[in-house]
Amino acid sequence: MVYKNFAKSNEQVSLLGFGCWGIGKSMWIGAEDSESKKALHKAIEQGVTLFDTAYVYGMGHSEKLVGEVEKESGKHLFVASKIPSKKYEWPAKDSSLFSESFPKNHIIEITENSLRNLKRDYLDLQQFHVWNDKWAKEDEWKEAIYQLKKEGKVRFFGISINDHQPWNGIEAGKTGLIDSFQVIFNIFDQSPTDQLFSFCEENNIAILARVPFDEGSLTGNITPDTIFPKEDFRNQYFGGSRKKEVHERVLKIYEDVKDETENVAEAALRYITSFNAVTSVIPGMRSERNLLANCKAVEKGKLSGAALEKLKAHRWVRNFYA
Repeated sequence: MVYKNFAKSNEQVSLLGFGCWGIGKSMWIGAEDSESKKALHKAIEQGVTLFDTAYVYGMGHSEKLVGEVEKESGKHLFVASKIPSKKYEWPAKDSSLFSESFPKNHIIEITENSLRNLKRDYLDLQQFHVWNDKWAKEDEWKEAIYQLKKEGKVRFFGISINDHQPWNGIEAGKTGLIDSFQVIFNIFDQSPTDQLFSFCEENNIAILARVPFDEGSLTGNITPDTIFPKEDFRNQYFGGSRKKEVHERVLKIYEDVKDETENVAEAALRYITSFNAVTSVIPGMRSERNLLANCKAVEKGKLSGAALEKLKAHRWVRNFYA
């Protein structure tokens, strides 16, 4: 496994992290706790140290599984969680007031709930699950961070940036209180390379790259005939003609990377880890098979400059979450 320093610290985290949304069961259908725990244990065996969960992933269920596995493994993990907006909205709307979304008592209460779920005294990383940079000048979130760090309940603090809005956090980053940004970054959404990555490199802010497979399309497994379980959110995400369109685009991507990758999923991960600004990529992994494939891909290292240049042409500006 490859390791990188987290933000300004000497703490090292695995370049491949474990995204824990799917194991929380909410919105992802088919997750079984026994299989999820096997995957978590296998990840630890393979050297994965960063585990990214959130309070709303099954309303604590994902956090509890991570906490159980950490205790069972006897290993210290780098555990990240997230605070939902008090309004439970994604993304944070321009009309939302900070006092409605992240009052100080809410930030502290949710953090303490997460610690109970994880059976931990502290979080390595706590994150705002959504953000609007018009809040950057507010004092209340800064006071909450100071208090949680002073009490030893949080080591680092970050922002999980709104979907497809990689600029929406930079003003908060300028305060010096933000240690990391979690942002959508993949072959389709290359927008973090425009501004965010250079800002983070200049300021030693960590980047956690989420949605590396575009909710499954960049695994190469989504075809026009793919059927998802009835309540799975991907029915909306890949609604209408979207399955056909992503499938056609993915076939073209593979044509550009087939000389140096085994499949599109490998290319998707190696594309992300080719950027020095990325501290860790955090795909969701609910099976040992996918975990091992992802470990193998990341350990192969960066794509060639020629491949990266070709992949620029596959940038696709759209928002399937909207």
